[in-house]
Amino acid sequence: MKEERKWKMIVKERTKPEELEILQALKPRMELEEKAASNLYTLEKGYEGEVQFDQWFTNCRVESLIINDLLLEVNGTLFQIDSLVITQDRLHLFEVKNLEGDYYLDGDKFKTAAGAETKNPLHQLSRAESLLKQLLKNLGFYIPLEPHLVFINPEFTLLQAPLKSPIILPTQLNRFMDRMNRTSSKLTNKHTKLAEALLSLHIKKSPFTRVPGYEFDGLRKGVVCEGCGGFLDSLGQKRFVCSHCGARDSIESLVLQTLKSFQILFPDRRVTTTIIYDWSNGDLPRKSIRRVLKNNLSANGECKSTYYE
Repeated sequence: MKEERKWKMIVKERTKPEELEILQALKPRMELEEKAASNLYTLEKGYEGEVQFDQWFTNCRVESLIINDLLLEVNGTLFQIDSLVITQDRLHLFEVKNLEGDYYLDGDKFKTAAGAETKNPLHQLSRAESLLKQLLKNLGFYIPLEPHLVFINPEFTLLQAPLKSPIILPTQLNRFMDRMNRTSSKLTNKHTKLAEALLSLHIKKSPFTRVPGYEFDGLRKGVVCEGCGGFLDSLGQKRFVCSHCGARDSIESLVLQTLKSFQILFPDRRVTTTIIYDWSNGDLPRKSIRRVLKNNLSANGECKSTYYE
């Protein structure tokens, strides 16, 4: 557990979803089909919104335990939680949306201003609330659960928003936090046990991951610029210069970036100097690759059979 401040502890940090990492690593190296490209955009927007939510929640002064990115199962049904905040007398269940533009509710339908119907996030929140209540009952914890649907993007507007609902609009964020900070909260061992119980049930490998098929030989090789996503093509003695955006980076940093993308896409393959050299299309010097791998990973084997973990 990481103690962020004396009154607040992050039990589980937010991490970038595996599906998003894989799609981002694939994007410059293969042509993504429309469905995969759309999925990548949705995942990027969602994660960006969750990071913005985390930044906003640093303003919370209430003694609490925070659990991010929970994937749980109850009675054979899986459900996800963006953020769960444990306080003295209740659990705050947060569903975060990074939508922008004008929307409105038409009965139980959620529509854009142009009339196009989209998934109703209130249904998603209600489902998570119901399943979490079942799980808490199964675990023997009886504590009130308060759901919140947070629209984090300042460019979002919900026309004809209902007066009483779990919705928190961008213009209501500061007032919500002010109210929350005025509540009294003192945690006990009971709250810690609840956090530990939920964390122990977290499913690390999501079955929802959808990525296109790919093989090493079929992917473009090279060194990708983290700034613009293009391939770097100008090599100096110690630095690369991106001809697309002008970004500069050290050889060591680029070896690590290239290594990371390889490990994301091929987690079961052994890391060797040769494989990373080939992955970079020969743009990274072998000596630099070997040095960086040696300094950052554990070497196994000898001479030409050396691999790193």
